[in-house]
Amino acid sequence: MKFFEEKNDFHLTIYLYSEPSSKTLNLKEIKGYLKQILGDIYVEVRKDFITHLLNSKDINEFSKMLAQCKVRDLSSPEFEMDLLPGEIRYEKKLIEHPDVKLSGILYDGGRLDVAFQSLISQEELDFNNIHIIFTNRLFGTFDEKDSRYHARVIICGYPSIISTTGIVEAPAKSKEFYYLKQKYLMLGMEIPHEIINEKFQGNFIEYDDPRLTEIMKGYVMQSVFYHLIYEPFCKEKNCRLYNAHWQKEVINAQLRDPEFCKKHEKILQDIRTREVKLKNQ
Repeated sequence: MKFFEEKNDFHLTIYLYSEPSSKTLNLKEIKGYLKQILGDIYVEVRKDFITHLLNSKDINEFSKMLAQCKVRDLSSPEFEMDLLPGEIRYEKKLIEHPDVKLSGILYDGGRLDVAFQSLISQEELDFNNIHIIFTNRLFGTFDEKDSRYHARVIICGYPSIISTTGIVEAPAKSKEFYYLKQKYLMLGMEIPHEIINEKFQGNFIEYDDPRLTEIMKGYVMQSVFYHLIYEPFCKEKNCRLYNAHWQKEVINAQLRDPEFCKKHEKILQDIRTREVKLKNQ
């Protein structure tokens, strides 16, 4: 517990940035959850991150930064490519219309985090401030073991980024689903939605899923644990901090009791009862 040994007095503020294209994401509910779980801390809900922090005169330059985060080759982390004017215009359009749903583009999560960090003022970029950004951009990280990119739900850092697209696309669905999908692809078709409802109802997260807010509470807590003790994940499958790779694991970790394993519940108890002065709302 290095954090508690070194920090005997701190003022913790958590900033939650909205994601306008997700109609079922309720950040006010997540704010209340954080205050319940962590004690009397200050939590502020802000509008989407880029709109909140980007100066209008910097929109072209930041659009270029975002375009440079786009993954060109799933089997290579190299980014030495010239940008096309249309790519920059596309990013500018997304900045101006944050409620537009995205598809088909993968960003490098590390580069995206660096780009977002560049917008945060020095006054808010310190240990006492946790920035948690919800985005509909799909991002991934390059895995040296199999030499390819993998989509992710969360990048823990300063700030932390959580993808509402990633929660749908990154954790794998059941083998039965992919088998059925392949059968329909051979016929040149997508799986009819009625068949998905019949065979897989509730087995994975969908876009604008009514369970989205509850599920994202766990990913927000991963961000918080990363910030406080540098350990965002848990090996216990029944803990909200479990780093799930399958949809069924996400549902088990985020929607079923207990919320946290004994180890992390003890840490949360230590946070709630700490003798430090926190900023009041």
